[in-house]
Amino acid sequence: MVSKKYTLLAVFLCLMASYGFGQVKSSGGYDVSDSSVIPSKRMPQHTEFLNGTSNFPAKPRNQWEIGAKFGAVTISGDIPAIFPTLGWGLHVRKAFGYVFSMRLEYMNGTAKGLNWKQNSFYKTPWTTAGYTGLVYTNYKAKMQDLSLQAVISLNNIRFHKAKTGVNFYVFGGLGGATYDTKVNALDDGGNTYQSLFNGIPGNIYKDRKDTKDALKDGMDDSYETDAETHVETRPKMFDDTFKPSGMFGGGVAFKINNRWNIALEDRITFLKDDLLDGQQWAEQGDLTRDYDSYNYLSIGVNYSLGSKSVEPLWWLNPLDYAYSEIRNPRLMRLPKPVLPDADGYGVTDQFDQEQTPAGVPVDVKGVSRDTDGDGVPDSKDKELITPTHCQPVDADGVGKCPCPSCENCPDLCKGTGGIDCSTKLGALPSVSFKKGSNALSKDNEAVLANVASRLRNNPECKVVVVGYCSSNKKEQQLSWDHVNKVITYLIEKEGISADRFIFKYGEEGGDCDTVDLRGAAEGEEGPNTVAPPHPNLRKN
Repeated sequence: MVSKKYTLLAVFLCLMASYGFGQVKSSGGYDVSDSSVIPSKRMPQHTEFLNGTSNFPAKPRNQWEIGAKFGAVTISGDIPAIFPTLGWGLHVRKAFGYVFSMRLEYMNGTAKGLNWKQNSFYKTPWTTAGYTGLVYTNYKAKMQDLSLQAVISLNNIRFHKAKTGVNFYVFGGLGGATYDTKVNALDDGGNTYQSLFNGIPGNIYKDRKDTKDALKDGMDDSYETDAETHVETRPKMFDDTFKPSGMFGGGVAFKINNRWNIALEDRITFLKDDLLDGQQWAEQGDLTRDYDSYNYLSIGVNYSLGSKSVEPLWWLNPLDYAYSEIRNPRLMRLPKPVLPDADGYGVTDQFDQEQTPAGVPVDVKGVSRDTDGDGVPDSKDKELITPTHCQPVDADGVGKCPCPSCENCPDLCKGTGGIDCSTKLGALPSVSFKKGSNALSKDNEAVLANVASRLRNNPECKVVVVGYCSSNKKEQQLSWDHVNKVITYLIEKEGISADRFIFKYGEEGGDCDTVDLRGAAEGEEGPNTVAPPHPNLRKN
């Protein structure tokens, strides 16, 4: 019978576990910055935490738990227990930490027992009732206790999950208990069961079930006779024997939601008393003490109280805040990252390709800038832009340009002594614009800087600036805009005189978005400025 009951309880436990895991969603505990859940006495620590002067958040105010339970009460004594007999209880519980809580519990229960072994060692009340032969001892005990218990949660501190819907715990405590035990020694007419007892076979190993069935069939359920007691040698409360008690046990709670949970638990209570079942072991001929205890296996429903509080702390994981801050810092004060830059030029050492001395301009790679690419950094180059045909240069970055005049290079001078600038300036680069645009890119500015350098080195030369395309008004105006943009830049940004340019636009044979530059041929002349062909043309 007992094994079947425990099997049913195990099945129920599994069902509740699956229900708890399926219904409760694992989520974080509470917002540690929420001041409404912090009691006033811990508010200074909370303020320090928010200001960054304390590493630890204040413990929040958490809810009280009240619960009601019912279950089976059995006595472990000298007479085998009849299972099950019911009891009920109430408790109130409060957490003082994430692991430790206290519980005040009241329990009221009734336990029964029946011995299928014949007994010849008996005293009161059987002798008083008139028994002289073998008896089958029995009892019915009514018990109640009040205890204060310490409860330890075992699994709410979790490293790989925020929360759990199941809480395992153990508990132990001290209290006081009362009991009143009676035996069924007489029938309804006040007669003993002596003839019934004498007529039942005593071979308990073969006829245990038959013996129990015969006793139940032949006896009523009156339990009218007081069992053996300590009389006045033990304290009394409400005419019942009072004893200090101690207990320990364990349980598991299944969370339904943040307010409700169902708990299954078992506890054992010790009274240091051998008369819970109305029978002393010494009557069996053994003078050693063998104290009785009782077991309370119960299932209960619990509810959490408190509107401006977080859940009871045994449901929360104290690591949740720390893990969430590591993952996505909100309150954590992180130092500003500092990347090493030994030479202080704004390029970190990880990407800096040169440790440059102070005061030397560098490029984006941290290397000393060399604008004209002659191998001498700008900080030492006395000729910042040296034409390519004048390189290589000396240690000061100054090049030696070939044939600077007709006297040194007579083959460049033709006819009446004019200078062939197309040969002297060499091939000049072109300037390319984005389609439909008239803006100069950084690359174009660098190209024009090179052209200006060559013009400075050849002050006697002019440059022809040529734009292309003229099939319609839009192309004509855009060609003029391109040429004008180049000449204006060289005049205003590079300081080249306006009379050194020959303005040509709308030419054939070239790209509409390209402007070509070339040195003027011997005797070549032309205007350096031209009126725009369509100044009022609407531009998209």
